[in-house]
Amino acid sequence: MKTDAFALRHIGPRENDLQSMLKTIGAATLDQLISETIPDDIRLKTPLNLDPAMTEYEYSNHIQKLGNKNKMFQSYIGLGYNQAIVPAVIQRNIFENTGWYTAYTPYQAEIAQGRLEAILNFQTTVIELTGMEIANASLLDEGTAAAEAMALLFDVRSRDQKKNNINKFFVSEEILPQTLSILQTRSAPIGVELVIGDHETFDFSTEFFGAILQYPGKFGQVYDYADFIAKAAANEIKVAVAADILSLAKLTPPGEMGAAVVLGTTQRFGIPLGYGGPHAAYFATKDEYKRSMPGRIIGVTVDTDGNRALRMALQTREQHIKRDKATSNICTAQVLLSVMAGMYAVYHGPNGLKYIANKIHSLTATLANELEKLGLQQTNSAFFDTIVLKADTKKLKAIAEKNEVNFYYIDEKTVSISLNETTSIADLNKILSIFASANNTQATTIEVLTETNHFPSNLERTSTFLQHEVFNKYHSESALMRYIKMLERKDLSLNHSMISLGSCTMKLNAASEMLPLSNANWNNIHPFAPLDQAQGYQEMLQKLEQQLSIITGFAGTTLQPNSGAQGEYAGLMVIRAYHQSRGDHHRNIALIPSSAHGTNPASAAMAGMKVIVTKTLENGNIDVEDLRQKAIEHKDDLSCLMVTYPSTHGVFESAIKEITQIIHDNGGQVYMDGANMNAQVGLTNPATIGADVCHLNLHKTFAIPHGGGGPGVGPICVAEQLVPFLPTNPIVKTGGSTAITAISAAPWGSALVCLISYGYISMLGAEGLKSSTEHAILNANYIKEKLNGHYDTLYSGEKGRAAHEMILECRPFKQKGIEVTDIAKRLMDYGFHAPTVSFPVAGTLMIEPTESENLEELDRFCDAMISIRKEIEASTIEDKNNVLKNSPHTLAMLTTDVWNFPYTREQAAFPLDYIAENKFWPTVRRADEAYGDRNLVCSCAPIEAYMED
Repeated sequence: MKTDAFALRHIGPRENDLQSMLKTIGAATLDQLISETIPDDIRLKTPLNLDPAMTEYEYSNHIQKLGNKNKMFQSYIGLGYNQAIVPAVIQRNIFENTGWYTAYTPYQAEIAQGRLEAILNFQTTVIELTGMEIANASLLDEGTAAAEAMALLFDVRSRDQKKNNINKFFVSEEILPQTLSILQTRSAPIGVELVIGDHETFDFSTEFFGAILQYPGKFGQVYDYADFIAKAAANEIKVAVAADILSLAKLTPPGEMGAAVVLGTTQRFGIPLGYGGPHAAYFATKDEYKRSMPGRIIGVTVDTDGNRALRMALQTREQHIKRDKATSNICTAQVLLSVMAGMYAVYHGPNGLKYIANKIHSLTATLANELEKLGLQQTNSAFFDTIVLKADTKKLKAIAEKNEVNFYYIDEKTVSISLNETTSIADLNKILSIFASANNTQATTIEVLTETNHFPSNLERTSTFLQHEVFNKYHSESALMRYIKMLERKDLSLNHSMISLGSCTMKLNAASEMLPLSNANWNNIHPFAPLDQAQGYQEMLQKLEQQLSIITGFAGTTLQPNSGAQGEYAGLMVIRAYHQSRGDHHRNIALIPSSAHGTNPASAAMAGMKVIVTKTLENGNIDVEDLRQKAIEHKDDLSCLMVTYPSTHGVFESAIKEITQIIHDNGGQVYMDGANMNAQVGLTNPATIGADVCHLNLHKTFAIPHGGGGPGVGPICVAEQLVPFLPTNPIVKTGGSTAITAISAAPWGSALVCLISYGYISMLGAEGLKSSTEHAILNANYIKEKLNGHYDTLYSGEKGRAAHEMILECRPFKQKGIEVTDIAKRLMDYGFHAPTVSFPVAGTLMIEPTESENLEELDRFCDAMISIRKEIEASTIEDKNNVLKNSPHTLAMLTTDVWNFPYTREQAAFPLDYIAENKFWPTVRRADEAYGDRNLVCSCAPIEAYMED
């Protein structure tokens, strides 16, 4: 037993379990199982050319040395990123807590009430600070949130505007440069024409349907937008405002000015800079636009007993329902970060947020006054935290960097300084001394701060916010620690039991991969810091790109997309740019199999493509002849095929190389959805099957935790002909020689969490990665055979094997009055999160155990499923009062004096012996989805609800 091998700790089954598992499966060896699962013509013939695996101890030392190459300068660069103080109680109890970061998106509301409440707090914070009516549960970053606002406003145009094809969107030149770049990427494919200009000279032409403003402006100037928004409204132009959320504790919120959408980042609310992410963006709008709003919404409803319960609301808005009719492909949010940001608001409360905002403003005002005393011209007439000065920037930069300080150098004669929560009077004096030195003058020493507001009095916020009890109750560390723990106990995460969600790959997120994220050398670097200050990051990111290129067999990689859906979109936009570079502007047809995930057609629509759906055979495979016919029919306009491999049905289709060749023969490119890459790594790869581009879900295959619904990272890997088109960034150049504009706001997307995947690959090495894939396939086939005779598997490969997941048929149980949802809820009583429900086939369960689960856990899950199967058999269609229909059973139910059920309390809560040892109690009964959607409430109850009559 090689105890220092990371693979030993990551992979669940022990070596001495292998023979009994293979016996159950009916294979003599693991090699036999793999050869019966993956077609021989796509198997890799040589091992992956990766560095030897590090031990966990070696990796810890390695990553520490690499982190030391990052220079810890004080950055006053701003541009949407500001250093924040992460409260230690939040860092320790959420950011570093497996109970929070290993949870999944809260589709099973009854075992997710804790994080649902935390996200509701986040939504309430956003609604109240922005002055809007409804907010979602977070988006990916400010730039993509702005693009989502543009798409929403385009979608909600008036009937006349749609009829007259009104398609112009005004973008203030005050918008952040990275946001502008994303708007440029997103606008053209959907037929929106951007017009960039000065909002003060905008003519409010009826050719415009919408506009976006920055508040404060990109270099800190605070404008009063009330008149602009009023004039726009008079001309049927709806206005989105990208706002600094911390400034809204002090400035009039855009909602009070009449904005239609308010958006931005909550990074300032206790989230590390992380070289660009991950951070939770916010998005708030008017109630009338709720059905067009992107992303998830958490809403209040009632459970079976009429008690308050929370769940995801209005899910029919989401891309997996709307498919190619969706206006957004958002799937992953930034739940872990939104939980932290919401908890930051809970911890500080309204008075604390006002104190922080006032302090930052006073620091900025004081610095402005003192710099003007040095003879410098400060050009912002009104500001919150950022000032602009005229100076010899070349000389200033040399002195500043010698003093380990970064400013933002707008041009040769202009510099901006953005202050933040961490700034002190000592820091102001250091900044003064730098400017004094550059100006050959003597600076005075600042001892007290200026209290005067440096913006018009009519822009000072007068409305109250965050008056609810939750924001005024937990201001001591003990109180917040216990509140966080109370919420955590309501949620089922990987630290309790296996989460076998098909297509979601809920594998181990190892502690050794996670620990570096708390290191200031990694989490405190500004994304626009000079590259020579981020050499540790540069080495890590370049190495990770190289590792992913080797694993996929491709020539190049970009890490910029910060979710799987963003990766899909990036891949399609790169294909689009490739065709356009060859003069093939007309190639806009995307062939997509009917079994594809809903993000595929949604992403294709966003990329300006026309979706043609291809048929699926009865055995779940792509209908090759239908695909061939449609590829030939559309050969002049064919852009690409979007294919998931192994298939969404959990099968390695043997015709895959024929399928990709058909596309190439007809002028198209092949995009491979990497959702199921956990069944490929080290055994085959996208290049081998004939793909040209794939996205990867680092939050699935490469061990980034799901965080309750984000963060995610969705890099794309591309063949040589597509490398020139990989995306860039307007501040820090990235990507190819003829790069497309930005996909995400930061140059390397959510760079901080890329450390996790880098550690995962570095500690497993080629052999460990291959072994992980083999064991993922082993575990899936073990469950398949263990449940054989109790549940039918819907699809299998040609030799009867599943890939890394399988679909269980549950539709016949309707004859007993049992729906697949009843099985999902009953599993909670057994201590398990349900597998994926009704995807990709309605009325089924898709199970993916991953390689990280040991034999004992697999057996517990199978025992639970078999026990439930017996309960189904004992049910009748007439009997609605049974153990399945009434599940899940809460502690409150079990401890009441009255028990009006035709089964025992033990049968309800402890149906198998193992449960008593580690019982998980759902805290609510079934959430009433319809009630919650009819009575939509997406924020904490007002203070009056807490008052006694």
